[in-house]
Amino acid sequence: MILSAFRKKGFTLVEMLVTLTIVSILALAVLPLAKTAVKRERETTLRRNLRMMREAIDTYKKLADEKAFEFDEDTEGYPPDLETLVEGVEAKMEVDGQEVTKIVKFLRRIPKDPMTNSYDWGLRSYQDDHDSDIWGGENIYDVFTKSPGTALDGTKYKDW
Repeated sequence: MILSAFRKKGFTLVEMLVTLTIVSILALAVLPLAKTAVKRERETTLRRNLRMMREAIDTYKKLADEKAFEFDEDTEGYPPDLETLVEGVEAKMEVDGQEVTKIVKFLRRIPKDPMTNSYDWGLRSYQDDHDSDIWGGENIYDVFTKSPGTALDGTKYKDW
């Protein structure tokens, strides 16, 4: 009975150290998984942004090939810059049998590169080599990230 009177409720120092050690080990095990999940999310965003811009470039080229709007012949029918995809072009379209002029926009805005956290994308002209990192400036045939990083699957981001 006297022993229980001296015993107080609470944790001992040893119990506290064991608990902190276990929590620390668990936290260290979860940290790499969290980093991988963040990187995977950024890669998914990069793929989505590249696909969106490439589809916009292809749609612009298709309308140019259909002669729906006037363009500089030196551009081969590709947009001169990314801003043109956002601002749009005046295209002639047939609606209900009548020819109508309408502004066609291909992108709402230029997406941010999740790997470099900027709006500065690598650009390729139709006249550039397929593996060139220097934009010739004639038109925009393709876009890529300027990130030198490597993806989870081992490929370079700039090759996507």
